[in-house]
Amino acid sequence: MIPWLQPGDPFPPVETALRRPNGLLCAGADLSPDRLLAAYRRGIFPWYSEGEPILWWSPDPRMVLLPEEVKISRSLMKALRRGAYEVRLDTAFAEVIRACAGPRRDQDGTWITPEMQQAYVRLHEMGHAHSVETWIDGTLAGGLYGIALGRAFYGESMFSRVTDASKIALAHLARYLERLGFAVIDCQMKTAHLASLGAREIRRGELARGLAVWTNEGRGPGQWPADDAKELFGAP
Repeated sequence: MIPWLQPGDPFPPVETALRRPNGLLCAGADLSPDRLLAAYRRGIFPWYSEGEPILWWSPDPRMVLLPEEVKISRSLMKALRRGAYEVRLDTAFAEVIRACAGPRRDQDGTWITPEMQQAYVRLHEMGHAHSVETWIDGTLAGGLYGIALGRAFYGESMFSRVTDASKIALAHLARYLERLGFAVIDCQMKTAHLASLGAREIRRGELARGLAVWTNEGRGPGQWPADDAKELFGAP
């Protein structure tokens, strides 16, 4: 059994999360900005399908990517230096999250429900959620979105309509965050794709201790300037 949260109830300690399924902590409550920000500060995130109650997770171990450790393949570096794209920040957040919620060949349905989209668009309007967008010939070709709290970035999802478009966005995100002094990109769940890009697993307790410090450091909320990620790889 897991706790069922009522409005105003605090999250239980992350150490009480289930082992199977790994990290399921509690259910209920809402997706208000205060609730979501309180969750992320503790290394907790919502993940559920439409028609289910809100489920909150904190898996152990946890997949993270240090901005300075991102691995860029030779072919991706060629694409980055070729510069046949434009990377923009925070100019099409709603479009990015809708694209991330779109159908994929390797899964049925989506956890990015309309309710989730509305909640994260609200966080974007408040300056907490951000998008990194890869544009090719004036068309949105790929991108990602996530939450920034202090010196911690929480990656939520990415999409690609053109080969390497999401990887281009991630490479720019990592280098941009490194330039800003961010400590970590939380990738939440382990995947082979993330591991190939340099992400690794750490213990949940290690992440929680880090977040207690990192989320209280660095810049506060606010929109990222659209052109701040330009020229990070010599792109025009």
